[in-house]
Amino acid sequence: MVRWPRDRGLQARMMGTLFLLALVYFIFITVLAFIGVDSLLIVVVMVIILLLQYFFSDQLVLLSMGARVVSEQEEPHLYETLTRLCAIADITRPKIAIVDKAVPNAFATGRNPQHSVIAVTTGLLSMLNQDELEAVIAHELSHVKNRDVMIITLASLISTAAFFIFRNSFMFTQGGGRSRDQNLWFVIPILAASVWATSFLLIKALSRYREFSADRGSAILTGRPSQLASALMKISGQIKHIPTTDLREIEGMNAFFIIPAISGTSIMDLVATHPSVEQRIAALERIEREMEGHVV
Repeated sequence: MVRWPRDRGLQARMMGTLFLLALVYFIFITVLAFIGVDSLLIVVVMVIILLLQYFFSDQLVLLSMGARVVSEQEEPHLYETLTRLCAIADITRPKIAIVDKAVPNAFATGRNPQHSVIAVTTGLLSMLNQDELEAVIAHELSHVKNRDVMIITLASLISTAAFFIFRNSFMFTQGGGRSRDQNLWFVIPILAASVWATSFLLIKALSRYREFSADRGSAILTGRPSQLASALMKISGQIKHIPTTDLREIEGMNAFFIIPAISGTSIMDLVATHPSVEQRIAALERIEREMEGHVV
């Protein structure tokens, strides 16, 4: 077992993001109530969605990806690797799922370490060597250890809620939910769009930092930052050659992937969801130098 460093930067960002999102959502509900929208209905709907997200998000994510949870008898090698890493990290062993897709990638999901799953694609398994695969699994295990999968799931709820209200804003201006001043109906979609944009940017900023933190966690668990750097280069290089139609099928999961599956050519999309591969490799090289310095 290694001494797991407390990433105060990650903890502060996770709590700060949730606080700011809650504040934005509170202002949103207050304004809706002021102009006469039935905000109680909105709150009830959102609470139901929150509970569903919290308790069933892992199953929904796996279902959306076509992932299949496998047993230790089916994948003894993967479980052996994961068991060893969990012993080092002092964490309950997650389940393992396989996604039958050529796109090389991996992700973690689950509301806590006791209800978590680490998924890898068949494309990833066929491309990486054992040391690189171990580094990727350690990266995903770091997400579980840091509990940032749950934070991203909860944070995404508010973004989803705002988008839901934006798409159904006409419904909230009808009948008993009609605003006090009918001329204010246009405020609802504008306000919902603003809340969605704000929450989207906050979530992406948190997502970028958590990848750096999980990369560092992988380096600590394996003691070989260079193996994760090698895996990242292989994955990003292979994704460029994956057909666009295949990438579009899974790009909704980009916030969870170790490297986003981008179907377009926009560099802004890549920067918004994850740090660049170059930035991550540079950070891993710094970590390796730090480790070598401690050894000396």
